[in-house]
Amino acid sequence: MHSLYQRANGLTGLLSSCLIGLLALVALTSFLFPAHPKGDVNIKTLKVRWGQIDRHPAQEWAFVQFDLQTDLESLFHWNTKQLFVYLVAEYTGSKGVANEVVLWDRIAKIKYVFRDFNKTFRNASAVELSVRYNVMPYVGVLTSGEVGRTSKERFPALQTQG
Repeated sequence: MHSLYQRANGLTGLLSSCLIGLLALVALTSFLFPAHPKGDVNIKTLKVRWGQIDRHPAQEWAFVQFDLQTDLESLFHWNTKQLFVYLVAEYTGSKGVANEVVLWDRIAKIKYVFRDFNKTFRNASAVELSVRYNVMPYVGVLTSGEVGRTSKERFPALQTQG
């Protein structure tokens, strides 16, 4: 005859094995739902101004307004816990360094500042915005992708405040 502890050990071993198998099935079935998000992002305005924001020293700051139209419905299914969507500006700075700056995200609803480490956008390459996403499932692999991308647009000349 088995003791109570041996029976409890056997039962918890069986239940944990069943739970792990069920979670593996949930993770695998997520690949059955094809994700084909569609989107379009356009730059409305792009301005460069001189000034000081918060604790940052006085330098050039870029301000961008954009139009975003997306259909992310295909990313949502029963295993989607959270969707993180963000806008990235990509450009090459005046010293030839490639930069990627997050300007906007959907979950935190924070607008980030857009500045170059060289403190100027003069001689920087054209900026290109892209909308990207990360799908966070309840169980399984994190997936990411890109929904849309703008055409390249040159940084305008520095504007005076007023």
